[in-house]
Amino acid sequence: MAVMAQRRLAAAYPTLFARRIRLHPPSPQYLFLIPLACLSMLPIVFIISSAFKPLEELLLFPPPFFVRRPTLDNFQDLILATDALTVPFSRYLFNSVFVTLATVLLQVLVCSMCAYPLSKAKGMPGSNIIFAMIVAALTFAPEVTAIPRYLVVQKLGLIDTYGALILPSVAWPLGLFMMKQFMENSVPNEFLEAARVDGASEWTIFWRIVMPNVAPAWNTLLILGFIQHWTDTFSPLVYTRSEAMKTVSVAMITLNNGPLSVARLGAQSAAGFLMTAPTVIVFMLRQSKVIQSMAHAGIKS
Repeated sequence: MAVMAQRRLAAAYPTLFARRIRLHPPSPQYLFLIPLACLSMLPIVFIISSAFKPLEELLLFPPPFFVRRPTLDNFQDLILATDALTVPFSRYLFNSVFVTLATVLLQVLVCSMCAYPLSKAKGMPGSNIIFAMIVAALTFAPEVTAIPRYLVVQKLGLIDTYGALILPSVAWPLGLFMMKQFMENSVPNEFLEAARVDGASEWTIFWRIVMPNVAPAWNTLLILGFIQHWTDTFSPLVYTRSEAMKTVSVAMITLNNGPLSVARLGAQSAAGFLMTAPTVIVFMLRQSKVIQSMAHAGIKS
């Protein structure tokens, strides 16, 4: 009631509340955090600025931080440089978009479906052991499992296919751990019992009750998975053989190497922008969901 009354007063007397806000200076914490936030944004600003610099500005030393004469020639150089490769740039772009979206969507689906019985199926035999194995999997570095994963992919005959780029990353221990913790803290068991009394199936409960209530968690998985797989260079280099199966990240490595790397400096800057911009945009659009899910994942209600 007090909040509603305050909102009515603010609507009736906007100048009074504006004057009140001006009288209170910002908290010292914000005076300390705002410069740090601006400092953390400098690399992103530099990448964006470099993508529009002409070649003579890119070759200056020390390099100027902000672009002086913006140009779009770097993006044209990028297309010309990649067209000189075995396959066109559109093929690399399609592979990156398809592999990233397919992997992320399957990750969210598999992690959510596995977390639901582990968190809500009370009395399920072996649930504690399974969850302990998932937590133990978080302690392994990716380099430790690289050789076993390659052997499994090779035995399945998936080398140089989209399956080799998608399937090994579907079972994500971190995503499963986050979904399980969020389901335990955000979905009351009373909701599920009421739905079962009304005759709802487990599939209906999962899609219509559980998933909407854990939207911040799977939104976070979408963001983290997209960032991870969009910039992944390990999987395309290890699991693919033909150039037509490579992704944008691998094509960018090709541009950065070789005797023409200096001449391709503008194309490299445009490529860095294309690799960074999608991840920044996706994170900025859904950053509130990330903060909310992180707050719930480790706190027991």
